[in-house]
Amino acid sequence: VRQANDHKGTYGHLLVVAGSRGKTGAAVLATMGGLRSGAGLVTLCTPEQPQIIVATVPEAMTMVLPAPNPGHLTLEDHAPLKESVVGKSCLVIGPGLGTAADTTELVRNLYVEVEAPLVVDADGLNILAADTSLLREAKGQRILTPHPGEMARLSGLTTGRIQKDRIGYAANFAKEHGVHVVLKGAGTVIASPHGETAINSTGNPGMAVGGMGDVLSGVIGGLVSQGLSCWQASCLGVFMHGLAADLIVESRGGYPAGLTAGEVASRLPLAMNGILAGNTKKTS
Repeated sequence: VRQANDHKGTYGHLLVVAGSRGKTGAAVLATMGGLRSGAGLVTLCTPEQPQIIVATVPEAMTMVLPAPNPGHLTLEDHAPLKESVVGKSCLVIGPGLGTAADTTELVRNLYVEVEAPLVVDADGLNILAADTSLLREAKGQRILTPHPGEMARLSGLTTGRIQKDRIGYAANFAKEHGVHVVLKGAGTVIASPHGETAINSTGNPGMAVGGMGDVLSGVIGGLVSQGLSCWQASCLGVFMHGLAADLIVESRGGYPAGLTAGEVASRLPLAMNGILAGNTKKTS
């Protein structure tokens, strides 16, 4: 609940490290998720031209990387990124990053070194799947947000096997590796490293479209930035994200097809308002 004398500094500063050539949209959507979830400040670090981002999300700040730009992050970006993380409330890393060799090394280093809470999604998860021994070496709290395919790669299993026991695999992985897991899908499963589990009740088939996970990573990062614990932010972020999609579908008469990630991001404040008012019914 916001007070009359609050200011942007009250609600934290989220750093989003995302995007590569051809995948700028993922960076934009994650940034929108952070802003629409209520973070006071959001800075996007992307190897693509910052002007593209500013034109799309003018409310976000951008971090210009000094190293030559090959279209993806490189190890030369390590020092400026480490410096930029100082003073940030949370870091989102992975959407649209790609898996180039130097990007892979950079992500692994940041995962271990950053002391702030870190939300890892998409290509960040694919990079970590190659060496999950790093997961317990992190200096801060971590939230992993895999879809079933990414969870299978992290676990060394098949997607079909993961889907047969979503709760069990999410809970065991979270405890074994000391991370929070948000296993996306119908009835998203949230698991903490302390043995807590939850199943989300919001959302609909219209969310089966590209970009939804990018928005969710930004939402969770934005909530952590505002002071929620990793567990609270994961549960609330998933619930609010699904509720926003439900509000849109209900306003269209119940037909879910044609939903886009961007419009779900735009409906997040309305979903949060319903949660604060104690009204989470699907209504326009």
